[in-house]
Amino acid sequence: MADFWLGPKAVSRGYRLHGYDTVGSTSTEAARAAQAGDVGDVWFCALQQTAGRGRRGRPWQSPHGNMAASLLIVPDSDPAISATLGFVAGVALDHALSELVPAARLKTGIDGADHADGRIALKWPNDVLADGAKLAGILLEAQKRPDGSMAIVIGMGVNVVAAPEGLPYPATSLHALGIDVTAGTVFAALSDAWVDAIEIWDRGRGIPQVLEQWRTVAAGIGAEVAVNRDGDVVRGIFETIDEAGRLIVRANDNSRIAITAGDVHFGTTASLRS
Repeated sequence: MADFWLGPKAVSRGYRLHGYDTVGSTSTEAARAAQAGDVGDVWFCALQQTAGRGRRGRPWQSPHGNMAASLLIVPDSDPAISATLGFVAGVALDHALSELVPAARLKTGIDGADHADGRIALKWPNDVLADGAKLAGILLEAQKRPDGSMAIVIGMGVNVVAAPEGLPYPATSLHALGIDVTAGTVFAALSDAWVDAIEIWDRGRGIPQVLEQWRTVAAGIGAEVAVNRDGDVVRGIFETIDEAGRLIVRANDNSRIAITAGDVHFGTTASLRS
């Protein structure tokens, strides 16, 4: 499809691409390919999704002209290792978007938590922020193949032309930031950035290096944080991401709490959320 193309690194590594104008869900297409026995390293991209989904089954809106991309891979690693591929995707998205968005376009401030140099920031566990608003999201799903092996579908959506409306949190788009690019341009940069990031990951052997890159552009480290875990709210200071990718909160009693999943709010927002 002319609207999408692979970057030169992705082409040289043998990645494949299926492009659509409109599709229900790129991740559903990738899952179907896995169920049919596809060997992986194949991207599914669309300018619009009509049945996109986010974390915990939440719907993900995708106005026409945005980038919806899902990558099917069959990693040679156990499930606990494969779960860190979300951080690989975050690093790849950060690198791709940072190339397209001049730092001067961005302001500081992430939900009330300052980000010192105004770059695009990664919000644990799966969001990419610009000007403190959501610009992109990531979703990992496991899918069994006919031979019993597990494939991973990594869905990545970027607000290129417009942010969805009616969201309970701030959202922005590349066009709103003054960046006049197409979904195809964003995807080409992402496909090459993915190659760099997954080669650092190296079947899980490079997880420490990936996490270190992720931390350098993390939103809110050192700031007040509230993490909602299905109604149980943990409050404290966002201290770091540990070697397993868990969010570490330093509570008021000075204990350290490891968070594996939850909705995160920073700064002044953290004190208002329950």
